[in-house]
Amino acid sequence: MRQIILDTETTGLDPKLGHRIIEIGGVEMINRRLTQRHFHEFLNPEREIDAGATNVHGMTWDDLKTRPRFADRAAQLIEFVRGAELVIHNAPFDVGFLDAELTLAGLQPLQTYCSGVLDTLRLAKELHPGKRNNLNVLCERYQVDNSGRSLHGALLDAELLADVYLAMTRGQESLAISLESAGAGARAVRRAAGERPPLAIASATDAELAAHAAYLEFLDRDSKGKAIWNRILAGPPAGGSAAGGDA
Repeated sequence: MRQIILDTETTGLDPKLGHRIIEIGGVEMINRRLTQRHFHEFLNPEREIDAGATNVHGMTWDDLKTRPRFADRAAQLIEFVRGAELVIHNAPFDVGFLDAELTLAGLQPLQTYCSGVLDTLRLAKELHPGKRNNLNVLCERYQVDNSGRSLHGALLDAELLADVYLAMTRGQESLAISLESAGAGARAVRRAAGERPPLAIASATDAELAAHAAYLEFLDRDSKGKAIWNRILAGPPAGGSAAGGDA
């Protein structure tokens, strides 16, 4: 299972208003282990950067004018993500910007090249409904050290998100999947499963059985004999059928 944890920084909030990507960072994970392979580029957005965005990531257009354009690095990005599942926090934002940049470069949308996109913000909201779920909060919640994050940065944020994602989905580690050769170059998939402990069976006590019987009698009296539990327990009458109007 190959995943790319990805993040971007931009000139503003909306690609439909002409805003562009200025930084892309991604780290590779295979079978839930970071491989140390990464993709990282600062990009010339060919336009000014909103002051609000500069306050977030600290970069201005003057810092980036000598950097390559997105189109100059698009092929390398596509090869890095090709066939992988992308793991992105607030995925619609980043995917929207990446699709806009790919369109300007005359290329297909992002999901043409990858196997899918997992939105960790959506996952966090499902796990922690009603709570704040930005990256800083998640780092604190899952005890991921983000002390070096004074400003947003695509590669740093991707590395932090990788640790957060592993913590959020830690239970999946027990579903280890091993690949073994089978036949002439074929691959067999086997799920490694440990032995399960025997299930504990707790039988009802005499007092609990008596209380249950008393409750059934109460229901029968309260419904004026219309309750069917006692009749089911007694079984069908001799020569009769279990089916009837109460079935």
